[in-house]
Amino acid sequence: MGAIGGLGGAILLVPALVLTGVGASAAAPLGLVCVASGSIAAGSRQLEERLVNHRIGITTEIAASTGAAAGALISGLVSEQVLISLLVAAALVAAFAGARRTGLRNPPDPRCQPEDVGERVGTLTGAYPLEDGVVPYATRRLPLGLGLMGVAGFIAGATGTSGGYVKTPATSEVMHVPTKIAAATTTFTVGVTTATALIVFALQGRIDPPTSAAVVVGAVLGGAVGARVHAALGPVHVRRALSALLVVIAVILVTKL
Repeated sequence: MGAIGGLGGAILLVPALVLTGVGASAAAPLGLVCVASGSIAAGSRQLEERLVNHRIGITTEIAASTGAAAGALISGLVSEQVLISLLVAAALVAAFAGARRTGLRNPPDPRCQPEDVGERVGTLTGAYPLEDGVVPYATRRLPLGLGLMGVAGFIAGATGTSGGYVKTPATSEVMHVPTKIAAATTTFTVGVTTATALIVFALQGRIDPPTSAAVVVGAVLGGAVGARVHAALGPVHVRRALSALLVVIAVILVTKL
């Protein structure tokens, strides 16, 4: 599910662990291990589909990684209720942002040809295939987008989720990058965000190797399958599924407050 919507699988794993009795602070490192593994597994397929925009990913990742390090450093200092509340608030905001828009913001352009598919080197623009056409896109409102990426990284480090459920809606709804490109680019880059926070957790001695190994196996398999499903879905379906899933997650988490 993380690869399909650009969420990072931890947005499902961490709440599931919390609901089964694992503390939010203990579940956080496992969530980040899940995200990093799923990102690696899905990356190759999404690169082949030319859905990843490297320049957008690297640009936004600078802010996200800085936030992730800060979030990981303070995650052990705040209460479980605060961490869960952060998850709920972020999930609901992201769900609203994606659900309030209908249709396609970026329609196919008849002037674009199949050879135009991919990112434009040196710019924050590109094009991707959609049905029988090619859709061009350009990044907008970059400063606001970078600010939200920093928030996403902070949430990722503090709660053990990827922050993808903030990064993907922020990229698509605020920066006007098509949903499929936003989801694929987020999936590709969340591994870097989580690796930054995992370094902090490792130094704090909060990573359990046997349990983490089990998480890696599931995340790698799920990420590979999710990348294939994502490539087959239309952007509207991806956005709707993403919003519905975020609402369900928020409701489940509220029961833990």
